[in-house]
Amino acid sequence: MNIERLKEIREDRDLTQKDIAKVLGIRQQQYSKYELGINVIPLEKIYVLANFYNTSIDYLVSRTDESHPYPKSILNKK
Repeated sequence: MNIERLKEIREDRDLTQKDIAKVLGIRQQQYSKYELGINVIPLEKIYVLANFYNTSIDYLVSRTDESHPYPKSILNKK
């Protein structure tokens, strides 16, 4: 996984690691390890970040350069 985008998107929004750690419910040190590639970020945390940044998981993990989220699935509409 390309972890550089995690840092890039955070810095583009003028957020600190501590800010994002708070969103994820973890300590700043743990989040730092995700950005450094020391620990793999769990899928559920990537999902939270995609929602927080209003982007797709594919964008966060560099599978696409299109930052806009995908349209909601008809399966997820309630």
